[in-house]
Amino acid sequence: MAESKWDRELAKIDRQLESASDEALFPTKANASPAAKAETAAIRSKTSTLGVMLRLLLAIGLAVGIQFWPYDARCGLQLAYYLAAVGAVTAAGVWSAIWSWRHRSGRAHTVSLILIVWGLVLGAMEILPRIGYAAPTLDRPTTWSCG
Repeated sequence: MAESKWDRELAKIDRQLESASDEALFPTKANASPAAKAETAAIRSKTSTLGVMLRLLLAIGLAVGIQFWPYDARCGLQLAYYLAAVGAVTAAGVWSAIWSWRHRSGRAHTVSLILIVWGLVLGAMEILPRIGYAAPTLDRPTTWSCG
């Protein structure tokens, strides 16, 4: 019986929210002039597009560049450097994903999420054989050190 009462109350709240406009739910500052609002909107659109694209291009550059890693990353310090670079790829993807989310850039956000997954896959390819979860190969042995 109590479930039915809650369902009715929640349905009533849903109807009220649907009938309210976005302006009523999220009001803008009343003291801002229309010219100030227009100027702020123009600055936001200009900086958001430029900022999102620059961050995304940097992250893409890192993700592509990691494929041309010039050193052997089988073990030791070279492996640590490689994993740090993979971490930088993932961090750049997160950085651009946060920025693109804040500025409502859907395509850039999707690419950023793909970059995050790419960094996680590259890291997993090196870490999982060493912790015993994946089958080791000659390129990815079970040891962390070269000794």
